[in-house]
Amino acid sequence: MKKEAMKSTQPRPPLTPFTRGDRTCKQKGELAEIAFLHKAAILGFGVAKPYGDSERYDFILDSGERLWRVQVKSVSATYPPGSHGYRTASCHSRGSCKDLPYTADEIDFFVAYIVPRDIWYIIPVNMVTPVLGMCFYPSGCRIGGYYEPYREAWHLMAPGGDLKPQPPIPIRVPPIGRPRKNFIGKQCNK
Repeated sequence: MKKEAMKSTQPRPPLTPFTRGDRTCKQKGELAEIAFLHKAAILGFGVAKPYGDSERYDFILDSGERLWRVQVKSVSATYPPGSHGYRTASCHSRGSCKDLPYTADEIDFFVAYIVPRDIWYIIPVNMVTPVLGMCFYPSGCRIGGYYEPYREAWHLMAPGGDLKPQPPIPIRVPPIGRPRKNFIGKQCNK
């Protein structure tokens, strides 16, 4: 019995994930949706997932006062590699039309999950439209950080959240390097 007690107090080696190879973008997105569902439920929101994936939103959140349509995107690596920034698309495709920005008719909130840092950005749709992508700098940056007021801003979806003052509107910066994409923020070389 004493040997069993000693074994249980020793630290266990970290678990190695069992995978059948590298995860696809779709699988990474599905994991981010699971993480969102877990986080929102812990915070006390009612969470519903629409059947299928034909809607522009991934979840419906019930704050007790109102229902919110939420689109969830995740980022797993810095862009460009080795930098301090994370970049995600804030657009969708419809038929032959590519890169359409989300609108207030489609979603209420855009949620970006920075996977390696376990950081959530809760951004009202009016801050997303009409851009096609956004840059996040959770470590700070001398020229970026436009979305830092929305870091962990779950209170915006809480009861009375639509009545609370919104953070200031960020300055829209012209795209760098890719003229067809309209990203907010610049590259940061801290």
